[in-house]
This record gives sequence, structure tokens and C-alpha cells, in this order.
Amino acid sequence: MATFKEISPNASAGEKVTNWFENRFPTAFDAYKVHMSEYYAPKNFNFWYIFGSLALLVLVIQIVTGIFLVMHYKPDAALAFGSVEYIMRDVPWGWLIRYMHSTGASAFFVVVYLHMFRGLLYGSYRKPRELVWIFGCAIFLCLMAEAFMGYLLPWGQMSYWGAQVIVNLFAAVPLVGPDLALLIRGDYVVGDATLNRFFSFHVIAVPLVLLGLVAAHLLALHDVGSNNPDGVEIKGPDAPRDAAGHPLDGVPFHPYYTVHDIFGVSLFLMVFTAIIFFAPEVGGYFLEYNNFIPADPLKTPAHIAPVWYFTPFYSMLRAITSEMMYALIASVLGAAAFGIFKVKMPTIFKGLIGGAAVVVAVLMLSIDAKFWGVVVMGGAVIILFFLPWLDNSPVKSIRYRPDWHKYLYGAFVFMFAILGYLGIQAPGVWGSLAGQDVAQRVSQLFTFGYFGFFLLMPWWSALGEAKPVPSRVTYVAH
Repeated sequence: MATFKEISPNASAGEKVTNWFENRFPTAFDAYKVHMSEYYAPKNFNFWYIFGSLALLVLVIQIVTGIFLVMHYKPDAALAFGSVEYIMRDVPWGWLIRYMHSTGASAFFVVVYLHMFRGLLYGSYRKPRELVWIFGCAIFLCLMAEAFMGYLLPWGQMSYWGAQVIVNLFAAVPLVGPDLALLIRGDYVVGDATLNRFFSFHVIAVPLVLLGLVAAHLLALHDVGSNNPDGVEIKGPDAPRDAAGHPLDGVPFHPYYTVHDIFGVSLFLMVFTAIIFFAPEVGGYFLEYNNFIPADPLKTPAHIAPVWYFTPFYSMLRAITSEMMYALIASVLGAAAFGIFKVKMPTIFKGLIGGAAVVVAVLMLSIDAKFWGVVVMGGAVIILFFLPWLDNSPVKSIRYRPDWHKYLYGAFVFMFAILGYLGIQAPGVWGSLAGQDVAQRVSQLFTFGYFGFFLLMPWWSALGEAKPVPSRVTYVAH
């Protein structure tokens, strides 16, 4: 039996209550100490480090508002749109809950994209945090599935036709494609069965997986410790420590970073509430105007596009045409030739690489470009999982890499943003040049740029002379 901790009879009522709970639930108090009051984080965190806690806040907002929406929503093709209108018009404060949920979906992707970019800038995926990064990428993948399935539930025109287009993409998979698309839809067209499937996954299955991944992400992070803008390990074997063994370059997460995060949360909530009350549709980017029209299977919208946070990947999908396939084949053969002639390896490996490249080239010619568009779209996300093993830079943080790396990162962000913009627009938005769609050519070029950034990273990340990394974190009190 556990030994109870005694407390002075003269202690305050609050201290007595805390002591009573601590004696009866010590595990919770131990967890609080391990992950909050006695978890030492680097003392040089900057504003880039608020997006993790903001992502957790938005997740809570989505779960809570989702619970209240489910109380009134009808997962029935004949009633779904009407139930959303009922929530908006007749349920007390229903409009606020619905707008919080729809705005929260976009806010989630805003903070997650910024959170991931911070990891890219400061090398937070490098050893020993590879697993932390992998869990984070799995969260991102899970979040995309959750958003896609939730997007169908309002049963508006864009919801319906967006689901129709995306699910039909699975039919392009060789051999099993038609059966796979039928399994996802539950019918030969998007209908009531599809809505019930997506509702079940959106409300129950995917959130459970998402919560498990978030817990794993945080536990793995706290086991290895947080990274910082300098990329210096504050808990390493040579890191300076005080008499109690605490790192001198760290401070307890609570109260220092809880206050730091409350400030960030306050700024975020100001913007979040301003959008909800004054511009919940954000010009049709957060809530498309076509989604305020009931789904009509007999009337196709003039232009079908996903929500803004999917559009960079949708642009990559549209970029893969029959002409683009020849460029992809040339890239595969060129990469294989480079590996065979420039990299030292046994002859048998060179033969395997050459044979595999030829097989891939033949497959790419024999299978429809639509399928390879799906592969490229999925690969754009999957490649993020391999980032810890693609980066060969001797330093973690962008602060100490060669200055031209910053321009390369800037070009990557620019290409990703333009791909996102083009994914929203109808084809031909920039007109044509010599009979060719300019926007499509740009999307093809930037698709190569996106993959080139990662696939060539083992080469370019090792180039240039890195600046000396300090032995301790650089910190100025503020």
C-alpha cells in the first residue's frame, strides 16, 4: 500500500485539497511533474514554437464543437443539408458552433503547416527526434483524411462533387481500382451509403487514431526533449547542468511556457473570433459559396476544386498529363544513370538499379497518367516521412547553414503557395502561350521543384560551409 504524504495542520484549504488528491491519484501528479512543472524546455524558444500548442487548442475546439453538431446533424442524404440549415437557423447559437467548426478546420491546417515549416527550418526532424517527426507526419495524413470526410457531410454542391471526383481517382489504381472505389463509396455513385461511411469515420474512427497519434507525438517529444532555434541539445551528455541535474539552458515548461503559450493563444483567438463573426466564409476559401446550395447529382458545377488546404496537392495531381509522363520517365532514367555512373557501389547493385528504372519506365508508359497523378499527389505527402534521412547537413538549424539555404527554403515556400493558388483556379487562369496552358506548365514546373527540393536534399544540404554552432543556446531576456 502506498505511503500517504503528510501535510501540516496549519496548511491552507487549497493545499489540503491538493494533498488529498495527490495521495489518492499520485500517477496524475507524477505525469504533471514529468510533462509540465519538471519538464525542462530550451529557454530560447521564439514565436515559431507556439504553433504546436495552438494545434492542440484547435483540436479541442474541433472535438467540442463537433460533439454539439452531431447532436443535431442527420447523416442521411435526404436530410443532411436540411439539418445543417436547421443548425444554422433554429438551434440556439448553432450558427456560432457551425462557424467555429468550419473555421477551425482551416485554422487547424494553418497552424499545422506553420508548425511543420518550423520543424523544417530548425531541423526538428533530425536525430534523436526522427520518431517525433514521423508521428507528426502521420497526424498530418490523418488530419487530411478527417478533413476530406468531414467536407462531404454538409451535402452541398461542392461537397458532393468534390467527393465524387476524389473517390473516382481511386478507380485509376490498376486491377483493384474499380472495386476500391466501390468499397469507399458503398454504392456505384456517391450517395447515402457514402455519407454514412464518411460520417462514421469522421466522428469516431479517425478522431480516435488522431488522438492516439497526438499522445504518441507528445510522449516521444518529452522523452527526447524539445529542439530549439540553435539546434543545441540542452540535455546532452556534455550539456551544463545545475546541482540538481537540471539543464542550465532550460526552464520548466510550467509556468514559463504556459504563460508564453497563453499569450500566443490570446492573439490567435482574436483573429479566430474576428473571422467567425465578420467573415466566416473568408471570400469562399473557408466555406465555398457552392456549398450553400443542396447537392444535385444531375448538375455539375462549372469548376470543381477542393478546399484551399488540399489545393497544392491537387495542383500536382492535375499537373500529371500524358506529356508530363515523358518528363517523369526522363527523370527516373536520369536519376538511375547518375546513381550507376557517379556513385560507388557493387556492379550487381548497379544492374538492379538500371533494371528497376527500365521496369518503372515501362510501367509509366503502360498505365494511365491519371493513376500516376494519384501517385504523385500521395507521394507529395509520403515523402515528408523520409525527411530525417534525406538531410545530410552537418548542422540542424537554418541559423547556421549557408545563407543560400534560406533562399532555397524561400523558393520552396513560394512554389508551394503558387501550387495552392493554381489548385483553386479553373484551368487557363493565366491564359495560353503558343497554344499551351500557362498555369498548367507552371504547376508542372513547380511539381518538379517540390519533389526536387526533397529528392536532391542529400546532395544540396551537404554543400557549402556551415557556420560554427555555439556550445550553448543563444538567449536574450525579453
